[in-house]
Amino acid sequence: MSNKKPKLGQNFLVDESACVRISESLGDTHARTVVEIGPGHGAITELLAPRCARLHCIEFDPALARELEFRFRNTPHVTIHHADILKTDLTALSQLDTAGPTLDVVGNLPYYITSDILLHLFVAARMGILARAVLMMQREVAERIAAAPGSSDYGALSAFTQLHAHVTNLFTLPPSAFSPPPDVYSTVLRLDFAPRFTELGVAPEGFNAFLRSTFAQKRKTLANNLRVAGYSSVQLAAAWPASIPAQARSEAVPLEAMAELYRALTAQA
Repeated sequence: MSNKKPKLGQNFLVDESACVRISESLGDTHARTVVEIGPGHGAITELLAPRCARLHCIEFDPALARELEFRFRNTPHVTIHHADILKTDLTALSQLDTAGPTLDVVGNLPYYITSDILLHLFVAARMGILARAVLMMQREVAERIAAAPGSSDYGALSAFTQLHAHVTNLFTLPPSAFSPPPDVYSTVLRLDFAPRFTELGVAPEGFNAFLRSTFAQKRKTLANNLRVAGYSSVQLAAAWPASIPAQARSEAVPLEAMAELYRALTAQA
Protein backbone atom coordinates (compact mmCIF):
# COMPACT_ATOMS: atom_id res chain seq x y z
CA MET A 1 0.00 0.00 0.00
CA SER A 2 1.33 3.41 -0.96
CA ASN A 3 1.90 6.02 1.75
CA LYS A 4 1.99 8.76 -0.86
CA LYS A 5 -0.11 11.72 0.29
CA PRO A 6 -2.87 12.86 -2.09
CA LYS A 7 -2.47 16.16 -3.90
CA LEU A 8 -4.78 19.14 -3.38
CA GLY A 9 -5.75 17.96 0.10
CA GLN A 10 -8.28 15.37 -1.08
CA ASN A 11 -9.93 13.00 1.39
CA PHE A 12 -11.23 9.99 -0.53
CA LEU A 13 -14.40 8.23 0.58
CA VAL A 14 -13.53 4.56 1.23
CA ASP A 15 -16.64 3.43 3.12
CA GLU A 16 -18.35 1.16 0.57
CA SER A 17 -21.77 1.27 2.23
CA ALA A 18 -21.67 5.09 2.22
CA CYS A 19 -20.83 5.06 -1.51
CA VAL A 20 -23.88 2.88 -2.13
CA ARG A 21 -26.13 5.13 -0.04
CA ILE A 22 -24.96 8.23 -1.89
CA SER A 23 -25.50 6.70 -5.34
CA GLU A 24 -28.95 5.42 -4.35
CA SER A 25 -29.96 8.78 -2.86
CA LEU A 26 -30.22 10.26 -6.35
CA GLY A 27 -33.18 7.98 -6.99
CA ASP A 28 -33.88 6.32 -10.33
CA THR A 29 -31.30 7.70 -12.77
CA HIS A 30 -31.49 5.06 -15.51
CA ALA A 31 -32.86 7.62 -17.98
CA ARG A 32 -30.96 10.56 -16.50
CA THR A 33 -27.72 12.45 -17.09
CA VAL A 34 -25.61 12.74 -13.94
CA VAL A 35 -22.69 15.09 -13.24
CA GLU A 36 -20.22 13.91 -10.62
CA ILE A 37 -18.06 16.56 -8.96
CA GLY A 38 -14.63 15.36 -7.82
CA PRO A 39 -14.88 11.62 -8.55
CA GLY A 40 -11.39 10.96 -7.17
CA HIS A 41 -10.51 7.29 -7.70
CA GLY A 42 -14.03 6.50 -8.92
CA ALA A 43 -15.59 4.75 -5.92
CA ILE A 44 -19.00 6.36 -6.55
CA THR A 45 -18.43 6.59 -10.32
CA GLU A 46 -18.27 2.81 -10.51
CA LEU A 47 -21.69 2.55 -8.86
CA LEU A 48 -23.27 5.34 -10.90
CA ALA A 49 -22.05 4.18 -14.33
CA PRO A 50 -24.52 1.28 -14.70
CA ARG A 51 -27.31 3.33 -13.11
CA CYS A 52 -27.55 6.31 -15.48
CA ALA A 53 -27.91 7.09 -19.18
CA ARG A 54 -24.93 9.48 -19.24
CA LEU A 55 -22.31 10.31 -16.63
CA HIS A 56 -20.04 13.36 -16.78
CA CYS A 57 -17.21 13.32 -14.22
CA ILE A 58 -15.55 16.66 -13.44
CA GLU A 59 -12.08 16.03 -11.97
CA PHE A 60 -9.63 18.86 -11.27
CA ASP A 61 -6.59 16.69 -10.49
CA PRO A 62 -4.91 15.76 -13.81
CA ALA A 63 -3.46 12.49 -12.50
CA LEU A 64 -6.85 11.34 -11.22
CA ALA A 65 -8.50 12.40 -14.48
CA ARG A 66 -6.04 10.24 -16.44
CA GLU A 67 -6.66 7.32 -14.07
CA LEU A 68 -10.41 7.62 -14.57
CA GLU A 69 -10.09 7.95 -18.34
CA PHE A 70 -8.18 4.68 -18.45
CA ARG A 71 -10.50 2.92 -16.03
CA PHE A 72 -13.66 3.86 -17.97
CA ARG A 73 -12.14 3.77 -21.45
CA ASN A 74 -14.58 1.02 -22.51
CA THR A 75 -17.65 2.72 -21.02
CA PRO A 76 -18.75 5.16 -23.75
CA HIS A 77 -21.55 6.80 -21.78
CA VAL A 78 -19.07 7.90 -19.08
CA THR A 79 -17.10 11.03 -19.98
CA ILE A 80 -14.18 12.25 -17.87
CA HIS A 81 -13.57 16.01 -17.92
CA HIS A 82 -10.26 17.30 -16.57
CA ALA A 83 -11.81 20.59 -15.47
CA ASP A 84 -12.66 22.96 -12.65
CA ILE A 85 -16.34 22.62 -11.71
CA LEU A 86 -16.47 26.39 -11.09
CA LYS A 87 -15.53 26.95 -14.75
CA THR A 88 -17.70 24.17 -16.13
CA ASP A 89 -20.64 25.25 -18.27
CA LEU A 90 -23.45 23.04 -16.99
CA THR A 91 -25.75 24.37 -19.70
CA ALA A 92 -23.38 23.01 -22.33
CA LEU A 93 -23.32 19.62 -20.61
CA SER A 94 -27.10 19.49 -20.53
CA GLN A 95 -27.18 20.16 -24.27
CA LEU A 96 -24.74 17.34 -25.07
CA ASP A 97 -27.20 14.64 -24.14
CA THR A 98 -30.60 13.31 -25.05
CA ALA A 99 -31.23 11.87 -21.59
CA GLY A 100 -33.58 14.65 -20.57
CA PRO A 101 -33.32 18.44 -20.33
CA THR A 102 -32.08 18.52 -16.71
CA LEU A 103 -29.07 17.16 -14.87
CA ASP A 104 -28.60 15.45 -11.52
CA VAL A 105 -25.46 16.19 -9.53
CA VAL A 106 -23.49 14.15 -7.02
CA GLY A 107 -20.22 14.98 -5.34
CA ASN A 108 -17.88 15.19 -2.38
CA LEU A 109 -17.31 18.94 -2.23
CA PRO A 110 -13.89 20.30 -1.25
CA TYR A 111 -14.29 22.02 2.09
CA TYR A 112 -12.58 25.24 1.02
CA ILE A 113 -14.85 25.94 -1.99
CA THR A 114 -18.17 24.40 -0.89
CA SER A 115 -19.98 27.75 -0.91
CA ASP A 116 -18.57 28.69 -4.33
CA ILE A 117 -19.71 25.38 -5.83
CA LEU A 118 -23.20 25.75 -4.34
CA LEU A 119 -23.56 29.26 -5.77
CA HIS A 120 -22.42 27.91 -9.16
CA LEU A 121 -25.11 25.24 -8.97
CA PHE A 122 -27.75 27.79 -8.00
CA VAL A 123 -27.12 29.73 -11.21
CA ALA A 124 -27.81 26.55 -13.19
CA ALA A 125 -30.87 25.82 -11.04
CA ARG A 126 -32.33 29.25 -11.88
CA MET A 127 -31.94 28.35 -15.54
CA GLY A 128 -33.93 25.15 -15.02
CA ILE A 129 -30.96 22.88 -15.79
CA LEU A 130 -30.69 20.99 -12.48
CA ALA A 131 -33.23 18.66 -10.91
CA ARG A 132 -31.48 17.40 -7.79
CA ALA A 133 -28.10 17.06 -6.13
CA VAL A 134 -26.66 14.73 -3.50
CA LEU A 135 -23.66 16.48 -1.97
CA MET A 136 -21.23 15.65 0.81
CA MET A 137 -19.64 18.47 2.76
CA GLN A 138 -18.26 19.41 6.15
CA ARG A 139 -20.90 18.76 8.81
CA GLU A 140 -20.84 22.33 10.16
CA VAL A 141 -21.51 23.72 6.68
CA ALA A 142 -24.37 21.25 6.15
CA GLU A 143 -25.90 22.28 9.48
CA ARG A 144 -25.81 25.94 8.42
CA ILE A 145 -27.40 25.13 5.06
CA ALA A 146 -30.28 23.20 6.63
CA ALA A 147 -30.81 25.61 9.57
CA ALA A 148 -34.14 27.37 10.09
CA PRO A 149 -34.46 31.17 10.38
CA GLY A 150 -33.94 32.28 13.96
CA SER A 151 -31.46 29.53 14.81
CA SER A 152 -27.81 30.32 15.53
CA ASP A 153 -26.68 28.46 12.38
CA TYR A 154 -28.94 30.31 9.94
CA GLY A 155 -27.12 32.74 7.67
CA ALA A 156 -26.57 33.84 4.10
CA LEU A 157 -25.72 30.35 2.81
CA SER A 158 -28.86 28.96 4.48
CA ALA A 159 -31.03 31.62 2.86
CA PHE A 160 -29.54 31.28 -0.63
CA THR A 161 -29.75 27.49 -0.55
CA GLN A 162 -33.32 27.40 0.72
CA LEU A 163 -34.25 30.02 -1.89
CA HIS A 164 -33.17 27.57 -4.59
CA ALA A 165 -33.87 24.10 -3.21
CA HIS A 166 -35.60 21.93 -0.68
CA VAL A 167 -32.88 20.61 1.65
CA THR A 168 -32.86 17.11 3.18
CA ASN A 169 -30.19 16.00 5.65
CA LEU A 170 -29.46 12.36 4.72
CA PHE A 171 -26.65 11.12 6.98
CA THR A 172 -23.31 11.98 8.59
CA LEU A 173 -20.00 10.14 8.22
CA PRO A 174 -17.07 9.99 10.65
CA PRO A 175 -13.48 10.80 9.62
CA SER A 176 -12.74 7.05 9.47
CA ALA A 177 -14.91 6.78 6.34
CA PHE A 178 -12.18 8.60 4.40
CA SER A 179 -8.55 8.12 3.46
CA PRO A 180 -6.72 9.98 4.78
CA PRO A 181 -9.17 10.80 7.59
CA PRO A 182 -10.06 14.52 7.71
CA ASP A 183 -10.27 16.44 10.98
CA VAL A 184 -14.04 16.89 10.63
CA TYR A 185 -17.23 14.90 10.21
CA SER A 186 -18.97 15.01 6.83
CA THR A 187 -22.70 15.23 6.10
CA VAL A 188 -24.58 14.24 2.96
CA LEU A 189 -27.45 16.51 1.87
CA ARG A 190 -29.97 16.13 -0.93
CA LEU A 191 -31.05 19.31 -2.67
CA ASP A 192 -34.24 19.10 -4.71
CA PHE A 193 -34.00 22.23 -6.83
CA ALA A 194 -37.13 24.39 -6.91
CA PRO A 195 -36.23 28.09 -7.08
CA ARG A 196 -38.83 30.17 -5.23
CA PHE A 197 -38.57 33.52 -7.05
CA THR A 198 -41.95 33.24 -8.80
CA GLU A 199 -43.65 32.04 -5.63
CA LEU A 200 -42.16 34.97 -3.67
CA GLY A 201 -42.96 37.47 -6.41
CA VAL A 202 -39.39 38.73 -6.80
CA ALA A 203 -36.92 39.13 -9.67
CA PRO A 204 -33.96 36.71 -9.28
CA GLU A 205 -31.05 39.08 -9.87
CA GLY A 206 -32.48 41.95 -7.88
CA PHE A 207 -33.56 39.81 -4.93
CA ASN A 208 -30.25 37.94 -4.86
CA ALA A 209 -28.38 41.25 -4.60
CA PHE A 210 -30.80 42.50 -1.94
CA LEU A 211 -30.46 39.30 0.09
CA ARG A 212 -26.68 39.48 -0.10
CA SER A 213 -26.74 43.02 1.27
CA THR A 214 -28.92 42.02 4.22
CA PHE A 215 -26.24 39.60 5.43
CA ALA A 216 -23.28 41.88 4.67
CA GLN A 217 -22.38 42.37 8.34
CA LYS A 218 -23.59 39.67 10.67
CA ARG A 219 -23.49 41.77 13.85
CA LYS A 220 -25.69 44.53 12.40
CA THR A 221 -29.48 44.56 12.38
CA LEU A 222 -31.32 44.08 9.10
CA ALA A 223 -32.20 47.79 9.01
CA ASN A 224 -28.58 48.84 9.58
CA ASN A 225 -27.33 46.52 6.83
CA LEU A 226 -29.87 47.99 4.44
CA ARG A 227 -28.87 51.55 5.37
CA VAL A 228 -25.26 50.62 4.57
CA ALA A 229 -26.54 49.25 1.24
CA GLY A 230 -27.96 52.68 0.38
CA TYR A 231 -31.56 52.65 1.58
CA SER A 232 -32.60 55.71 3.58
CA SER A 233 -34.36 55.57 6.95
CA VAL A 234 -37.40 57.17 5.29
CA GLN A 235 -37.51 54.46 2.61
CA LEU A 236 -37.18 51.70 5.18
CA ALA A 237 -39.85 53.16 7.46
CA ALA A 238 -42.31 53.40 4.58
CA ALA A 239 -41.68 49.87 3.37
CA TRP A 240 -41.08 48.00 6.64
CA PRO A 241 -43.63 45.17 7.02
CA ALA A 242 -45.31 44.34 10.30
CA SER A 243 -43.98 40.77 10.00
CA ILE A 244 -40.40 41.94 10.75
CA PRO A 245 -39.49 43.37 14.19
CA ALA A 246 -37.74 46.74 13.94
CA GLN A 247 -34.49 45.48 15.51
CA ALA A 248 -34.47 42.07 13.80
CA ARG A 249 -31.26 40.64 12.45
CA SER A 250 -31.30 39.01 9.04
CA GLU A 251 -30.73 35.56 10.54
CA ALA A 252 -34.14 35.75 12.21
CA VAL A 253 -36.14 36.77 9.13
CA PRO A 254 -37.79 34.10 6.93
CA LEU A 255 -37.48 34.37 3.15
CA GLU A 256 -41.18 35.22 2.83
CA ALA A 257 -40.76 38.32 5.01
CA MET A 258 -37.53 39.28 3.22
CA ALA A 259 -39.39 39.12 -0.08
CA GLU A 260 -42.23 41.22 1.32
CA LEU A 261 -39.76 43.93 2.34
CA TYR A 262 -37.96 43.76 -1.01
CA ARG A 263 -41.21 44.10 -2.96
CA ALA A 264 -42.20 47.14 -0.89
CA LEU A 265 -38.81 48.81 -1.41
CA THR A 266 -38.87 48.02 -5.11
CA ALA A 267 -42.36 49.55 -5.43
CA GLN A 268 -40.97 52.87 -4.15
CA ALA A 269 -38.52 53.13 -7.06
